[in-house]
Amino acid sequence: MGDTNITIAKSTFPLRLLGTTDLHVFLANYDYYQTKLDDKVGLVKTATLIKQARNEVKNSMLFDNGDMLQGNPLGDYMAKLNGLKNGAVHPACRSFNLLGYDAATVGNHEFNYGLDFLTEALKDAKMTVVNANVFQAGTDEPFFEPYVILNKTIKDDWGKKQTIQVGVIGFVTPQIMEWDKANLEGKVETKSIVESAKKYVPIMKKKGADVIVALAHTGISDEPYRPGMENAAYYLTEIKEIDAIFTGHQHNIFPGPNYKGLQNTNLEKGTINGKPVVMAGAFGSHLGIIDLQLQKQHGKWMVVESKAALRPIADASGKSIVETDEELMKAFLPEHEATIKYVNQPVGETSSSIFSYFALVQDDPSVQIVNIAQAEYLSEKLKDPDYSKFAGIPVLSAAAPFKAGGRNGPEYYTDVPAGTLAIKNVADLYLYPNTLQAKLINGAQLKDWLEMSAGQFNQLKPSIAGEQPLINPDFPTFNFDVIDGVQYQIDVTKPAKYDSDGKVINAGSNRIVNLTFQGKPVASDQQFIVATNNYRAASTTFPGVNQGEIVFKSPEENRQIIMNYIQEHKTINPSADQNWSFIKFQGIAVPVFNSSPNAQKYLSQYPNIKMIGLSAGGFATYSIDLME
Repeated sequence: MGDTNITIAKSTFPLRLLGTTDLHVFLANYDYYQTKLDDKVGLVKTATLIKQARNEVKNSMLFDNGDMLQGNPLGDYMAKLNGLKNGAVHPACRSFNLLGYDAATVGNHEFNYGLDFLTEALKDAKMTVVNANVFQAGTDEPFFEPYVILNKTIKDDWGKKQTIQVGVIGFVTPQIMEWDKANLEGKVETKSIVESAKKYVPIMKKKGADVIVALAHTGISDEPYRPGMENAAYYLTEIKEIDAIFTGHQHNIFPGPNYKGLQNTNLEKGTINGKPVVMAGAFGSHLGIIDLQLQKQHGKWMVVESKAALRPIADASGKSIVETDEELMKAFLPEHEATIKYVNQPVGETSSSIFSYFALVQDDPSVQIVNIAQAEYLSEKLKDPDYSKFAGIPVLSAAAPFKAGGRNGPEYYTDVPAGTLAIKNVADLYLYPNTLQAKLINGAQLKDWLEMSAGQFNQLKPSIAGEQPLINPDFPTFNFDVIDGVQYQIDVTKPAKYDSDGKVINAGSNRIVNLTFQGKPVASDQQFIVATNNYRAASTTFPGVNQGEIVFKSPEENRQIIMNYIQEHKTINPSADQNWSFIKFQGIAVPVFNSSPNAQKYLSQYPNIKMIGLSAGGFATYSIDLME
C-alpha cells in the first residue's frame, strides 16, 4: 500500500511499529474448509513482510491486536481435541514467540473457549498480553495486565543510542459479556474502552512511558460517542497521550477506501485526528506499519511526525506477492497436519449441493440444514418430563449465514458439492463454537426478531429506474436470522424498523408481512420456542430476542448437533423450503447484489437471478427480479 519510510531529520530517532490483527488461527496459508493452499491468508506470509519491514529500519517493535486463538478448524482442534496438556504450547503463541512479538492484546473471540483455556494458552506466550478493560467480577482488579512499559533502545541514522520507554495498553469490545455470557458471567466484567484508557494512560505517563501504543480490538466508527460502544477506536485518537493505535475487529483495512468519509481523517498519512492508526484486515492478509519520528524536547520525548500504512500479502487478484516463511511453517506443522487429517473424516452424505452464494436474497441450503438439525435436536430434548410445561408449544429454529462474502471477500462462501460430507464441511457450515439455547417468545417478539433481521436490506425505490443495491453493507450478515417453522415475506420497499445496533429508527415500519404458522396468521400472544445459539440468546440489544426467556441450555455445540444429525440420518437433503421470500413490487427498479463469480454454476436453480458482470474486489454483480 506504499512505502512507509520517512525522511529523518538530524535530531530525530525513528521507531517503526508493526502489527497484525484478527489472525483467527490462520497461521498457515491454507483453507481447512476446502483443504487446499490459500495464498491470500496466513501468518507464514505476513511473517515475510514482518522480516522485510524490520530489515528496512534500525528500530522496530511488533504487536498483535487479538482474535488469534479461534476462527478455523486448527483453533477448534487445539481447544477441543488436542488440548494443551503436558506443557504443550499453542501454535499461535509458538509462532509469536518465534517471530519475537513484543506485546499483544486479546480479541473478543479469545473468550470463545472459556477462561481456563485462554489462561492456559497465553501462559506460554513470551510477550506480555495486555488488556485494560476486563476485570475480575465484582472488583476493580484487572483480569490481565492492563498495560506494560517496555524499555527500548533506539538509534538514529548515525548510530547514536537512546533508551525510551514504550507503554503498551490493550482493549477489547465490552460486548464479550453478551457474546460469551455462558463463559464469562460471574467471572469477569468489562468496562468502557475510552473510560478505561482515560484511567490508565495518565498512570502510564506518570510511571515514565515516553510513547504510548494502544492495541485496541475494536473497530473504527465516528458515530456519536457513547460509553460501552463496540467500535471505539475513533475516540481513542482524541486522547492526547496516546501516540499510535492498532485497531481490528471489523476485518477492514485502514488506511483504506471504506473510511473515505471519516471525519478528521487523512488516508494518505493514515491518521485520524492527527494520530497514526492501522487496521490490518484479517487472517494475516496485511501487515500494519506505523512509522514514528521521535525527538527529545525539553527533556521529554515527542512524536514530531508519523505515518501509517499497510502492506498486503497478495495483490488485488488474490495472487501471492510474498514468499512463505518456511521456518515458521515448520514450527506448527504437526498441529497443521493433524487438523487436516481431522477435518477430512467423513460424517455422512448430502443428496444435493450446500452453498451460501445467495443466502442473503433467497432461502438458502446452508442455513436450512442448520435450522433442520437445531429444530430436531430441541424437539427431542423438550420431550423430557422436566420440560412438560412447554408441551404443545411449537418449536422454531433460527440461524444466520456465516459465510456470505462481504468484508471477507469473494471466496468467503460455503460451497459443498453433493456426495460425502466431512467434518470440514460441517465446520464450514457453522464457524463458531456456540452452544444451542432456546428462547420462549410470543408472536409480537417473533415479528420484532424478524424485523431486526430485515435490516439486512436497503430500502428500494420502485419508481426510480436502474440498479439499486439490495444489501446494506453496514449490517452484519450474522445478524440476518432466518427463522424456520413459520412462513413470512419481507417488503424491502419499506424502511428498516431497526438499525444494525437494534435501535428503533422507523417505529411505524413493518417490513415483515404475511407472517403465518401452519397457514394461519401468527397472533401477537401466540407462544413459540426458538432454537438458536448462546450468542443470540444472551443478547440484550437484539429486538424480540432480548424480551424472551431462555428455557433450555444445551451443553453441546451447535456444530456438534449438526454433525450428529448428519451421522444419524446418513444422507441428508439440505434443499431450502422457501419459507421466506421478498414481496414483489410494481416499478422499474433493478435490485442488485454482490456475490462470488463462482455462484454462476447454480443460477439454473434461480430463474429470477441473473449475473450482470464482474465488480470490484473480485466479486460479481447479480440482479434479482422482484417485479410483480
